[in-house]
Amino acid sequence: MKVIKTKLQGCLVLEPTLFNDDRGYFFESYNTNRFNDIVDQEVNFVQDNQSFSTRGVIRALHYQKGNNAQAKLIRVLNGVILDVAVDLRPHSKTYGEYFSVELSSKNKKQLFVPRGFAHGFSVLSDTAEVLYKCDNYYNKESEGGIIYNDATLNIDWKVNPEEIKVSEKDLILPTLKEVLV
Repeated sequence: MKVIKTKLQGCLVLEPTLFNDDRGYFFESYNTNRFNDIVDQEVNFVQDNQSFSTRGVIRALHYQKGNNAQAKLIRVLNGVILDVAVDLRPHSKTYGEYFSVELSSKNKKQLFVPRGFAHGFSVLSDTAEVLYKCDNYYNKESEGGIIYNDATLNIDWKVNPEEIKVSEKDLILPTLKEVLV
């Protein structure tokens, strides 16, 4: 497995080793021991979430606060997304910065997002199925978010403005400056 460090400390892109032949392919998508060695910490995933979305959907930017913070390992089962992580760790050198990477069923890349980050994605293909592992259970009282079109972050979601689809809940999220106060 190839490990690519991002500009956000602890946020990693993982590229699996594919074994191809005339029957198709095989790869190991997750192994607890190897994964914990790669991220240099013990991560115990307890919940898997899966979503299906259509082109132009932006699911962003969500996080869990305090003791309910979540680390996530994201991959795409079908389609293409732009996956985005925003560093919300107050003592981090990259506090308030973001990283994005294209994940697809073709490239098989995964993104590890440690605790202390907001996470979201946009759908670049006609449809996309996304699977992500979480190391903590969802807690409604601890949820937080940042508006997808925050001017400070200025994320290029790679979606035409007329195609953007955002939930009503996500349209009323605060800005990054309001979250960092």
